Amino acid sequence: MHDRPTRSALYIPGSKDRALEKARSLPVDVILFDLEDAVTPDAKVAARDTLFAALAGGGYGMRLRIVRINALDTAWGREDAAAVAAMDCDAILLPKVNSTADVDALAVLVPDLPIWAMMETPQGVLNAASIAAHPRIAGFVMGTNDLAKDIGSRGRPALMMALQMCLLAAKAAGIVALDGVYNAFQDDDGLQAECTEGRDIGFDGKTLIHPAQIAITNAAFGPSDADIDLARRQIAAFADAEAAGQGVAVVDGKIVENLHIVTAKATLAKAEAIAALENV
Repeated sequence: MHDRPTRSALYIPGSKDRALEKARSLPVDVILFDLEDAVTPDAKVAARDTLFAALAGGGYGMRLRIVRINALDTAWGREDAAAVAAMDCDAILLPKVNSTADVDALAVLVPDLPIWAMMETPQGVLNAASIAAHPRIAGFVMGTNDLAKDIGSRGRPALMMALQMCLLAAKAAGIVALDGVYNAFQDDDGLQAECTEGRDIGFDGKTLIHPAQIAITNAAFGPSDADIDLARRQIAAFADAEAAGQGVAVVDGKIVENLHIVTAKATLAKAEAIAALENV
């Protein structure tokens, strides 16, 4: 699953037919079909059937389809899990993951789907390494709003240690890590800055609350034309150096070693995967 683009992940309420239909045409890499925060308590039961029908109807192309359920200790969580187990989706997203015990509990209810974990509690952050290493876990989604609430912090800098702890755990386990949402959906400059920061520290993509945020996020987390050009030139230069019996090359005045070639090849592979997704 990690080979698929995850630049942008948009939350879509599982109870809204119009939103579910619109999601079929949005240029987003991941759709987070939400049965939790985006659905009011009185609509949660009906939302399962609405979402089941939408997913059964198809039309979402190569987008990664992940369903977020309510926490298992709520009145809806276990029945959500049972419903999602029968849905045509790619993974299930569990909120409020505190430890591997929470993952184990969901794994029993949903034996066949990859599990993603919302990392949004102080306990969850402290247990990030063991959660990421769980054999059923395929990705982390940062829940920065809930995390800030629980910590009592204000501003993204106060969350940086928690973000990086979860990011390191995800990278060590080889799973996807998605940054939290940017709440001011009309603030393009702020979104751009937060996307750039998230990309630069290593996140694979960012979760979104509005379609207007997709274009900026896709551009930030996808390789630019300059990135692709540099990757190609590094690979070519290193191949020439190896053919000449040398272990390093020089591109744009900088040393290029084998580790840079690994990154360059990953850049080209990501660009190809994005192109394939966008051409469907």
